[in-house]
Amino acid sequence: MDKWLIGGALAAEASAAEEADRAVYQWVAEHRRLDAAAAAEAIGLDAAQARAALERLAAARLVHADPQEPGTGYAVAPEVAAAQLAAPVEEEIRARQRELLAMREQLRQFTSSYQRGVRAAGGALEVVSGMHTVRTLMTRAAAACRGEVFTCQPAGGFRTPDTLRDTLERDRPLLERGIRLRVLHPHTSRFHAPTQAYVAAAAELGAEHRTAHELFGRIVVYDRETAFLPMSDGSWGAVVIREPHTVAYLCELFEHAWEQAAVFADAASQGLEQVAREIDHTILRLLGAGLKDEAIARRLGMSLRTARRHIADIMDGLGADSRARRAFREARQSLMAALRACLVRD
Repeated sequence: MDKWLIGGALAAEASAAEEADRAVYQWVAEHRRLDAAAAAEAIGLDAAQARAALERLAAARLVHADPQEPGTGYAVAPEVAAAQLAAPVEEEIRARQRELLAMREQLRQFTSSYQRGVRAAGGALEVVSGMHTVRTLMTRAAAACRGEVFTCQPAGGFRTPDTLRDTLERDRPLLERGIRLRVLHPHTSRFHAPTQAYVAAAAELGAEHRTAHELFGRIVVYDRETAFLPMSDGSWGAVVIREPHTVAYLCELFEHAWEQAAVFADAASQGLEQVAREIDHTILRLLGAGLKDEAIARRLGMSLRTARRHIADIMDGLGADSRARRAFREARQSLMAALRACLVRD
């Protein structure tokens, strides 16, 4: 109980001091004098309260004495007082920033030695944990990039508008420096309005975007020297590959997919029925290859629920009572089509 009473008394005392400060500050602004006795008499305070208020106002840089005329002074605008108080703090911040820049410059000289040492030790493959660490490494790779970046983004419509906006802001400096940027999307992303908006904005800056029915997985490669691959356990980590032969193989894999892909266009411009038929045909082929629903959804960049709805519609349309029966029927139709094509050529 005593603690509550003490706390209440302190709060009341602080409130009274603030009121005294405001009253004395206004009096000084009106009379341009630093006379505690006169201020106390005019405001209705005792002299000790007025002197304490003037001391607090002077410490806060809200009143300033005229050095030429003792007892004369003036009120300082709050924003000016704030600037005076902030000046040493801002200078300290700038000094610390200079220290940070110097530290980074000092450590940067070891970058090439580290990379050479990693390669020499056979550590051209690095496993990185944590989204923040991965983004930091990718930001550095982008800043050091000299010629091109390509990426495969099988997530399709799962990417949120905020994620796509962040991606565009990361792409912009690269494109403005003249870096060639190529991005592969799944065909299903043509139905995704945020992806359409991102592609349109990036294309205006010079980025190239294509789509394919199925993609081999997420990958980002900088200058054909450094590749980032996702962790197989679905975590936010990444595998960073710098070994030249492995990176070259990944580049060939991307180029093959890029050559087979089509220029990005939203589904409405191509005809929704045609796009739907293309997706169904791809699903049929993957089903015939024995892939499970989860793998099909991942390949096509769609949710598992959407993939299963497509599969159910296809099976109903074919009248198939099992996957094996439908897969056999599809394989037989493909074989007959191939034979007819051979007969026509002969």
